[in-house]
Amino acid sequence: MRDGTGDAKGARVNIVCLDLEGVLIPEIWIEFSKLTRIAELARTTRDEPDYDKLMRGRLDILARSKLGLPDIQKVIDGMRPFPGAREFLDGLRARFQVVILSDTFNQFAQPLMRQLGWPTLFCHALEVGTGDRITGYALRIDDGKRRAVTALRALNFRVVAAGDSYNDTTMLAAADAGILFRPPQNVIDDFPQFPVTRTYDELRGAFVAASGGELPA
Repeated sequence: MRDGTGDAKGARVNIVCLDLEGVLIPEIWIEFSKLTRIAELARTTRDEPDYDKLMRGRLDILARSKLGLPDIQKVIDGMRPFPGAREFLDGLRARFQVVILSDTFNQFAQPLMRQLGWPTLFCHALEVGTGDRITGYALRIDDGKRRAVTALRALNFRVVAAGDSYNDTTMLAAADAGILFRPPQNVIDDFPQFPVTRTYDELRGAFVAASGGELPA
């Protein structure tokens, strides 16, 4: 049986879309900033809504400081997911499809995906030149998080999404339900329409509420 939108009633299946940095792992650029003692590199999408402006600033700093991809990868090799992140993710994946939608890069992600059990990740790619210098970046697609959620909904998935930063808000707005996880106060103030969670238990509870109680406890 179909409703007026053409969807088969009761046919929609829940899918979870998660941001990566700030939700499952620490912010890579903040960790790199600590090592290099370059304070400007600690600026993230939690601070700057314009992703292109943020990345161009980072690339300028890397060029001036003569830092390349191996310098960042060395920091990533020593990083670990947040406590409880793997268990939280495994609990979701035990029953539902989970897609991580991130503005990180393929060259950064592999060690962290291994620690998280190789979840599905959609992200971008860095452009790397002579001497492993990072010369630019290539978006998989503009506004990719929102467009991925929109495409999943068009495939008759009910999408519940969670993130922490400005670059997650279009994804949250496009989902059937959007949830903020450990966001800074400026994001809370600018987007009061999204519920705020602080722990994995709270986030799991918000998913339960948003998906009709189908997620595992």
